[in-house]
Amino acid sequence: MKSFIPLIAIAWLSVTQPGFAQNVLQIHTPSAQEETDHIWRTIIDIEFFEQHNYPVNLPRNGFIDSLKMRSKHKQLSDDDYEMLGKLMADHIYRPSDYEAGYRKIADQKELLQKMIRRLHQTDYDWPFKKFDRYRVNLTLYGSGGSYNPEDGSLIILTTPQGQFRQYDNPANTIIHEIVHIGIQESIIDRYQVPHTLKERIVDTFVLLNFREELPAYRLQEMGENRSDAYLKNKADLFNLEEAVQRMLKK
Repeated sequence: MKSFIPLIAIAWLSVTQPGFAQNVLQIHTPSAQEETDHIWRTIIDIEFFEQHNYPVNLPRNGFIDSLKMRSKHKQLSDDDYEMLGKLMADHIYRPSDYEAGYRKIADQKELLQKMIRRLHQTDYDWPFKKFDRYRVNLTLYGSGGSYNPEDGSLIILTTPQGQFRQYDNPANTIIHEIVHIGIQESIIDRYQVPHTLKERIVDTFVLLNFREELPAYRLQEMGENRSDAYLKNKADLFNLEEAVQRMLKK
């Protein structure tokens, strides 16, 4: 894959309090090449997404439809990738499509700084993974939000109109993914927490910490609630590791 070359300026949201990174949140708008790579990875996994009923955003184009079929038959080639890149660069990609989503996130910088600062300054009895900088990568394509606990980056799906999946305010999704990053290695991976329980724990974590800042935040309906008996207030989060061990025995 080629290196990422941003075509729109990167915004740095600065934090000035001592002991906290000055540039904590980076908003990145993708290049045509980056979106090509993201679409290509999505098409490679299209059968998985369809089998699990995950909604996927892709450009509306006959060639894209043919790539989806070729993927299902394991027939994708290097030529297909090159043609996809040309299609994106020549006909689909527009830097202006990311401006509304970019501005909406930038408008939430003070709120996000406040919440990230609180997470960084809280000493839990287990290691919450922290990064000096979190990189928010915008995309118009794929299956939705995701995170990388190795480098502190996350992907947020937006639209040319500045809409976001699930919430009007993107701060809800961004802080959700940052909590995912914080607990992935020390809690989720270590104890092999299943996906639906992981999501419930993250949702509860966000609600207990940021109910006032994010009044629209809500629990996802995944049919998983066994963590509810163990996580009832902020104090319970300090012993999250012990609580997870107990709930997994139920």
